[in-house]
Amino acid sequence: MTAPQDGAPAPRPTGPPAQPTSTPVLKDVLKYGLILALAIAIVGALLGGVFAGWIGVTSALIGTVIAAVFLSITALSILIANRFIGSDLFVGLFFGIVLGGWIVKFVLFLVLAILLRDQPWINPTVLFLSLIAGVIGSLVVDMIVVFRSRVPYVSDVSLPGEKR
Repeated sequence: MTAPQDGAPAPRPTGPPAQPTSTPVLKDVLKYGLILALAIAIVGALLGGVFAGWIGVTSALIGTVIAAVFLSITALSILIANRFIGSDLFVGLFFGIVLGGWIVKFVLFLVLAILLRDQPWINPTVLFLSLIAGVIGSLVVDMIVVFRSRVPYVSDVSLPGEKR
């Protein structure tokens, strides 16, 4: 790399910044995660209806919605933070937005746990199993999407003399 010898900062690239290589991967995670959540909702509602009646259906749907929302908050926060890639404050904004998403998830979990704890229209077993199915399913979706993505080991860089 060559640096200016007069102490002046290197010129900034002009034009819109390039899209991070993580953006298509995160969009795929969201897309396939929501498809999986729909499948879990259908299977969970059927099984919950068979074993616990309408309370089981309600519990399975609530558990699946909670899992889908919680698991998409992180991917959405990273996608939102990536919009600031051209900013001088990108690193601070990125980590602030992602950490803020995690704090929102934590507070939301506590509120939902307290509100849903002793409700008569909730079957805790069905709710728990649909949440666990959503979490394990999302981990499988994340793994498959990342394994199938073709992201180079070194990304978002330009070599000397290379046009961007």
